[in-house]
Amino acid sequence: MIAFNERFRQIRQERKITQKQTAEAIGTSEQNYQRYERGTQQPTLPVLMSLANYFNVSLDYLVGRSDDPKRY
Repeated sequence: MIAFNERFRQIRQERKITQKQTAEAIGTSEQNYQRYERGTQQPTLPVLMSLANYFNVSLDYLVGRSDDPKRY
């Protein structure tokens, strides 16, 4: 399974969204979001939920527990 920080980057790049756009959408700084993608900072559950909603994927997919992006 893929690490969650790699999944963040993968989804964002596939959708051609910048780190700044993602950070603004979830209400954090660009620097914090960059730390999440590098894996140097762990996002909180509310941040993970915001990312899953923003990317329109399941939380399990976002954190690498599933390869199925569908939300149920």
